[in-house]
Amino acid sequence: MSRRALLRLGCVGAGVLGSSVFGSFAALAAGRQSTSVSAPPSPLRRGSRLRAVNPGTWIDPETDLTPLIQRCAVEGWHLEVPPSVMGQWRYFSGQDHERVAELEAAWSDPSVDGVITLAGGWGGARVLEAGFRFPRRAKWTLGFSDTSALLLAQWAAGLPGAIHGFSGGSDLQWQRTVDLLSGRSVAPLIGRSVRSGVATGPLVVTNLTVATHLIGTAWMPNLKGVILVLEDVGEAPYRVDRMLTHWRMAGLLPSLAGVACGRFSWAKDDILPGDFSMEEILEERLGELGIPLVLDLPVGHGRPNMALPLGRMARLDGTRGSLTLLG
Repeated sequence: MSRRALLRLGCVGAGVLGSSVFGSFAALAAGRQSTSVSAPPSPLRRGSRLRAVNPGTWIDPETDLTPLIQRCAVEGWHLEVPPSVMGQWRYFSGQDHERVAELEAAWSDPSVDGVITLAGGWGGARVLEAGFRFPRRAKWTLGFSDTSALLLAQWAAGLPGAIHGFSGGSDLQWQRTVDLLSGRSVAPLIGRSVRSGVATGPLVVTNLTVATHLIGTAWMPNLKGVILVLEDVGEAPYRVDRMLTHWRMAGLLPSLAGVACGRFSWAKDDILPGDFSMEEILEERLGELGIPLVLDLPVGHGRPNMALPLGRMARLDGTRGSLTLLG
């Protein structure tokens, strides 16, 4: 994944699930998840406070955050944007200890209802390595790309509220996020059926490159029985082949209930005559697992990037090519 790829897309936003699914979260934590799971945070409402953070790469100082602030304001949410999100230290938004402090401040403030991660690039895993730990209180967060490290770590800690998604993009994309924030149901996502069958389980959604580099750490959640959704950008098919082979050798894929892929993109000159295509690699490495497989979901880098919540029960229909949130 290109470190700067996400920064060309803009900023990401915060998410929330409806109260109808609160009861389902406690039964989902297992393995590396904490033995006690915090109660999910309440849905956002008019007057809710959100705080922007940037644990990754620095943002162009010319970036205009007004559209995001206005989108939140329309829903009655107040978005706080501290000056630190526009900082720069080499290719990060600040030194590791500074980014840790900003995340700790956002998570520890009981008046902050949700955390919006701006940009991405690279830095989330360094924040974890530098000592950031989630308080024992769930909080709504949203991000993708490099932020996947923090989303995975949040769910591994037994804390509901992590949402994989993007606050920019079209009104339709934003409306899906608003619906999740407001506790309303959202439409199934439709992709391309590759291997038939129906699987039900908690969702784990992540960038492939980021998650690959968490394998073997305390921040990689247990994947037994989950529906795994993967996406990536800027990786040639042979590098995706190498990462999925790593997952296979690490024994992570056979325990899945189902697997789906969002958007994978790469440079045209990454494929030479006679090479495997990306579709062939995904189908060959994932299709023989004996579980439902769906490709081409509208998830990940590019548009639309439809929001999906980690830990939420879902149904993957490999025959129809659909992913449906339950509850």
